[in-house]
Amino acid sequence: MTSYPSRSSSRKRGSMPIAIFDIDGTIFRSSLVIELLRELVKSQIFPESALGAIKKSERLWLNRQGGYDPYIWEVVKNYRKHIVGKRRRDIVAAGKRVIRAQKLRTYRFTRELLRKLRGKYFMIAISGSPLEVVREYNKFLKFDKIYGTELGVDEKERYTGTVLHEPPRYKKEILTRYAKSHVLSFAGSIGVGDTESDVGIFELVEKPIAFNPNAALAKIAKKRNWTTVIERKDLIVEFKPNKVKFLKI
Repeated sequence: MTSYPSRSSSRKRGSMPIAIFDIDGTIFRSSLVIELLRELVKSQIFPESALGAIKKSERLWLNRQGGYDPYIWEVVKNYRKHIVGKRRRDIVAAGKRVIRAQKLRTYRFTRELLRKLRGKYFMIAISGSPLEVVREYNKFLKFDKIYGTELGVDEKERYTGTVLHEPPRYKKEILTRYAKSHVLSFAGSIGVGDTESDVGIFELVEKPIAFNPNAALAKIAKKRNWTTVIERKDLIVEFKPNKVKFLKI
């Protein structure tokens, strides 16, 4: 099992090492934006058509006839389409309901890793899901710093549809800038993610962990021999993937 340095052994010039986590599919066993979209339809804040529009891509994904990326992109597009004109407070309230009902739906590996690292590392989470629901989830996760997608609102606190900040598009740059401005060290640092969008994180940290990686990240992890962890049912397997054979499907 991978060992994780203590706070004292990893400190550099008085700064704390960093632990960086993706959330969707890495900590949370779904996607926060998917669950938020469903809750908004259930609450009649969004119309039924918001779910109807993603049914085809969702079905293809569930039947393993299509990819996850097309599915989640349909979810994001429909969320952004239907949020225009909606009140911020309604979205925040829906996020609270999602987290209240689903906050314990975490993976065992990352849940235990968070427990081990908390208090010894400066904890950062980056998600492509809306900041409103990420912020609510963090009341449970207790990261020191969080990032989520931010959408603009007007003077009446109604969403305009403008994307103000989309952290997954430039994770490496965000983290580098934040660490520099807050005197944080990447010495002894850890990063955990599940898709190729997390490669920027892995290139910064000393201990990258590809957790339940998609095919794109798995190929990169194999090439660079990054630690890979697979959690399936009640089994967790950790390995170095450079000699692992990936079967074609």
